[in-house]
This record gives sequence, structure tokens and C-alpha cells, in this order.
Amino acid sequence: MGWEPIRKRHTGAVRPNLADYPRSRAEFSWDSARRQLAGLPGGGLNIAHEAVDRHAAGPLRDKVALRCRDRGGHATELTYDDLRRATNRFANVLRSLGIGKGDRVATLLGRVPELYVTAIGTVKNTSVYAPLFSAFGPEPVRERLRLGDVRVLVTTPQLYRKRVEQLRESLPALEHVLVIGDPPPGTRSFAAEMALASDEFTIPPTSPDDMALLHFTSGTTGKPKGAVHVHGAVLAHHVTAAYALDLHTDDVYWCTADPGWVTGTSYGIIAPLTHGVTMIVDASDFDAHGWYEVLQDEHVTVWYTAPTALRMLMRSGAELAKRYDLSALRFVASVGEPLNPEVVVWGQEALGLPVHDNWWQTETGAIMISNYAAEDIRPGSMGLPMPGVEAGIVMGDGERVVEVTDPEAVGELALRPGWPSMFRGYLHDDARYAKSFLNGWYLTGDLARRDPDGYYWFIGRADDVIKSAGHLVGPFEVESALMEHPAVAESGVIGKPDPVVGEVVKAFVTLRPGHEPTDELRTELIAFGRRRLGAVAPKEIAFDQHLPHTRSGKVMRRLLKARELGLPEGDTSTLEVGR
Repeated sequence: MGWEPIRKRHTGAVRPNLADYPRSRAEFSWDSARRQLAGLPGGGLNIAHEAVDRHAAGPLRDKVALRCRDRGGHATELTYDDLRRATNRFANVLRSLGIGKGDRVATLLGRVPELYVTAIGTVKNTSVYAPLFSAFGPEPVRERLRLGDVRVLVTTPQLYRKRVEQLRESLPALEHVLVIGDPPPGTRSFAAEMALASDEFTIPPTSPDDMALLHFTSGTTGKPKGAVHVHGAVLAHHVTAAYALDLHTDDVYWCTADPGWVTGTSYGIIAPLTHGVTMIVDASDFDAHGWYEVLQDEHVTVWYTAPTALRMLMRSGAELAKRYDLSALRFVASVGEPLNPEVVVWGQEALGLPVHDNWWQTETGAIMISNYAAEDIRPGSMGLPMPGVEAGIVMGDGERVVEVTDPEAVGELALRPGWPSMFRGYLHDDARYAKSFLNGWYLTGDLARRDPDGYYWFIGRADDVIKSAGHLVGPFEVESALMEHPAVAESGVIGKPDPVVGEVVKAFVTLRPGHEPTDELRTELIAFGRRRLGAVAPKEIAFDQHLPHTRSGKVMRRLLKARELGLPEGDTSTLEVGR
């Protein structure tokens, strides 16, 4: 540890939503919190109504909901009423295509206005929204489209040609592709379809338990899993944004998370809009000067970003931050991977504000553990459980688990089910979903400890999924793609610690006879992986003709990682001898 707590005393003009943590936690109930939502006029609950339509029918009608900056810095603004009408049009487009309740609609897009229209219009139609990461290569895109039974894809001509066109015949469920721009053969123009659609739409009856969102994640095997979320999740999105991000209606909010991941949906679309804020959307890639300009020029008050980005800003020095007027900024939060204590303290020095870490997963749908505006920060800690969330440290043998009450004991972080945004299943994999629960706990797969004051501290993953720049990378997926190269007989993939992105993907490759381990082949394999996998491809490749295996033939990634980092190899009783 070694880091002094950052003492919090509220002195600002904006009173924190969670001003008294012990009292709020003691008095909170999800049933009472539901009164914060409007509900559909005829009964039921729909995410689009809570995020957009109810504001458009009231005093926030003409308030800017989205200010979308393109790569040149030009901004397009959509008021809440603009967003209502645009999402109505998209819902009508879906209806005209025969897409209805429960049908999956995916986006393969960057931060463009059409993504937000598609997301909200899809759930308004009671269809299911499934975001895809635009930097994925063709194989990850195909696997997710296939697993999700996606019927409609919204993308760009460039991404369609690079990621989807050659795979289209292998995706019989994919009936319609809408492109933003000139449509290639076999696709439709997004703009043309929208122009023909009415801007009036009545949201159909929607139950809080109706499926609304499908987020893809990776597990121990690395095969993508589709985590199912429902319309009722909007309650957790709304409450946690108030408590963990301290969002108020007057805020100008910027979430830098890629819209292809769960953070970019839960806190980059739904949660902020339910609070009626003005949301900044910036299409540009990371650039220290550019990001500070966004914070300054847009007068951002609440900023939610990733540890990788903060570490990169930290490398640029506190002096750079001080060149910009960041006086509007009042709250900074971070998520996606563990946040270094140094970054928390750097925020205080460079931004005049500490960075508030928080923890959650694709499966939890919303923030579960957080540092709060009015509570002390312990640098390096995930913080305290959200009101309405019961967390614990458990240990077990796979058949049963018990809660560990000893302070500082390391075990698996677990949650008691019952919060509204808890995932309701893995699509087409009921058995895998059932294994996520044991003895009344949801098992997160993360190792953690809890200090005597109730603060939680992340230790690491219980499996070997790699977190790189906030993205989950499944080793199996990378290994499988590499083995498609004619020179590769086998591969093992690990995450190698990196001070900027958390972990970089490193592959150990066994070559087929007749191929030599040259620098040229290494470069070729890296390029091959990039073409197939996109941003999650390996950044480093090492040749190894003697990969360690278990007796059942599996590559021992744990052993590869230990040897790479010079750590103890631990139990090697399952190591195959003589291979």
C-alpha cells in the first residue's frame, strides 16, 4: 500500500448525490429507487423512454443531448427532441424490415451520431441492441454475429468491405446491412431508409424483464459469450451514474469508452441520458493535446475515462495539463482495468482532482464498487460497494463457497444476486450461466481482498483472460487465428504487463516443419494476426518449439507467463513430461 488516503471534504458548489455513504447504504432499496424512473405511459419500462422520450416531452425538450465532434473538430448537435425523432425514424426503419421484439441489431461503428440513434431506436422498437468493437478483425466479427443471431448490422462501407463482405455467405441470419455512406452491393443506405421513415413512433408494451442488450465478453476459454441484459437494467444505470459518477442534470459529460464495449453503452449512452445531461462524443483517436482541448473547449464537468488513457496523459506531464483551462471539471472517474495509485495522485496534481476508480463487469451491467465524491479515496482501491449491492470475498472448491470475513484475506470477489442490471443469461449457453452462481453468490472470477474498513482491492483474474487498454482478449481466440497461418503448428497466448495499456498480448508459436524462426516470419505473423483479429492481435511473438502442455494436451498459459516474468512456476504436476 504505502499511499495516504485522499481526504474528501465537500466544499464545491454542487452537493454530491451520495453525501452520506453509511446512511444512503442503510436506507437504500431498489424498490424505492424505481420512483426515479417515469415508466411507459401505459405501464411497463423501456430504456429509450427513460433516456430520451420522457425528457423530450418536458422542459429538457430543446436541451442539447449529444454534441458529436468529428475528427476535424466539427460538432453536430442533437437536442433531446431531435434524438426522439431520429430514434423514432430508426425504430420505423426496423419495423419496415420486419424486425421486431427480441430480434438482434448490431453496430460496427466508431463514435458517430448514427450509432446513438441506432442503439436507442433499437431498444425503442423492443429489439435487442448488440454493439461490436469496430477494430475487431473479420473472425471476431463473424463469431459474434453468428452467436448473436444478428439480423441487422449497421456499419460503414469501409468496415463492411474489410470485416463483413467476405463472410456474408456464412451468416444466413444476417438479413440486412445498413451502411452510413454509399452502399456497396448487397447493402442498404442508412440515410435513404431514414429519410423514408416517419418520425412518429409509439413504443410497444415493454416489460422490465424483456431482453434489451446483448454484450459480448470472453471467458476462460476465450470463446465469446453473449451476456443478456434487460430493460430493467436502466434503473441500475441511472442510480449508479448518480452515485458513482455524481451526475447532475446540468453536467456536461464525456465518456471516452469505445461504444463497442459495455462501458460505452451503459455509461456512454444510457446512464447519462437518463439524467438529462449534455453528452460529448468525440470521434478522434487519443491525443494528449486534443483531449485536453475537448475538456477545455466543451467545458466538461464530469469525465469518465480509462486507466490507459490517464497513464498516457501522465506520461505527457502535469505541465501540459496546466496549459489548459480545466476549471469546469469537477469529477473524474476511471474504469476498465485496475487503476494505479500513482494515477489517482497524479490527477490531484495535474487536474486538481483525484481520479475515482470503480469496478464492474459486462455481466453486472453497471458499477458495483466505487469511490464516491464525498468519501475518502484510498489510492489503488476499487472503493466501497454501491448502495443496493452486497459484495463479499469467498473461497471454495468448485462445489461450494463460503464467505471469508477475515480482513485482508484474498479470495474471489462475489456478489449477492438481485441488482436490476444483473445479466440474465449467456445466449445459447444455459450451463455456463448456471456455473456463474454458487451458494447464493454470483462468482465474478476476480480475486480481491477487503480491508478492515470495507474497501475492496483488486488482485487479479482467476482465469487468464487478458485486459489490454480496457479490452478483454480471449487467448483461445488469438491462438486459433494464428494457427490458420500455414507456418504455425501451435501457439500459446498470454498477457504481458505493460505500464501503459495494462497488458500487451504476447504469443508463443511452434512452427511447422520446413519453416524457420526468422524476424521476417515474426513480422509476417504479427501482420497476419492484425488482419484477422484487429486491435486484439498479438503485439509480440516468440518462437518456441517446446510449449509446455498439460497431460491432456492443453498449452499451459500459466507456465508460459511465469517463465516470461521470471516468477515461480508453481505446481507443475499436470505438466506433460517429454513432449
